[in-house]
Amino acid sequence: MLVSSRSHADCLGWAGEETTGLDGISDRQLAEHLHLYGGHVRQVNTLNQELARLRERGRASGTDHAFAELTRRLGFEYNGMILHEYYFSNLRAGGEPRPAPPPGIVHALARGFGSLERWQGDFHAIGTMRGIGWVLLCQDPMTDALTNHWVSLHQDGVPAGFKPLLVMDLWEHAFMRDYEASEKSHYIAAFLRNVDWTAVEQRRQSPAALRPAATA
Repeated sequence: MLVSSRSHADCLGWAGEETTGLDGISDRQLAEHLHLYGGHVRQVNTLNQELARLRERGRASGTDHAFAELTRRLGFEYNGMILHEYYFSNLRAGGEPRPAPPPGIVHALARGFGSLERWQGDFHAIGTMRGIGWVLLCQDPMTDALTNHWVSLHQDGVPAGFKPLLVMDLWEHAFMRDYEASEKSHYIAAFLRNVDWTAVEQRRQSPAALRPAATA
């Protein structure tokens, strides 16, 4: 089963439509990052095809080494693709440091963290933790509570069933054309200057997880 019928170039074109001209994140950095995202799309499609062939041959077994390893790799590549789709689509040139009215997301963050500023401090602090990974602002669809989470290796640490509202990539490929390894905090500040708060609010209000997926 193909996840996307689009070509590699189509996927890059989709993801890059709104993400040029950012403040503090260069177009060259984004171009490299978009190519990496395209690699995740290719790998997901390839792995799904290989797993389908193994199933057709009756090799869908936990003791089949090829089936087991490809299944593990699929989780890494699939979440890598999905998280990048959230990441690129919650950035835009001319982003505002605060959400514009109506401030539904501001009230929701204040309920969870005390204020928008306290949430931002928490989000930034998680991003400065040692290691590679992601920082996610998520909503619990059962309680509407908003919480921040650290995710490593794409598939490790994603809270089950939660809706991602804001996704920040902290793998070094996301910033090391623009910043030194020791300047991760500067990249985080740049990310927060380019947040598309309209997209974040739309995700908050949506009854289901919302992203412009490569599966469209």
